[in-house]
Amino acid sequence: MWEAWTNPEHIAKWWNPSGSETKIEKHEFEVGGMWKYTMLMSNGKSFIAEGTYTEIINLKHIFSQADFKPMTQGIEIQSIFKAIGNKTEFCFNVIHPTEEYKEQQEKMAVQNGWGSVFTRLEEFLTE
Repeated sequence: MWEAWTNPEHIAKWWNPSGSETKIEKHEFEVGGMWKYTMLMSNGKSFIAEGTYTEIINLKHIFSQADFKPMTQGIEIQSIFKAIGNKTEFCFNVIHPTEEYKEQQEKMAVQNGWGSVFTRLEEFLTE
């Protein structure tokens, strides 16, 4: 699971909704490092995901400030990993700057997008 989140070759295979591709533009996996992924949608449009790593604890968690252009900007994403035997418990949080912004994002069905991405992650991990 950790490798799926930290290796750009792996990220390109699952960090996108079904029917799209991801091009890794930048991946500086260190605190203060930047990341940028361009998702090429089936309708020909691009969706940009980019951010800065704010905290990385090896095999434990990855926190980033993030923008998902054109829809979501100025959020924090937290990927938290806990080894349990030969499996990994995973928790993902999206922290919005205000309650109002969170509600606006929910109305835009942001959870559906992440749900699709995590379905692809699960498929990638079971290949």
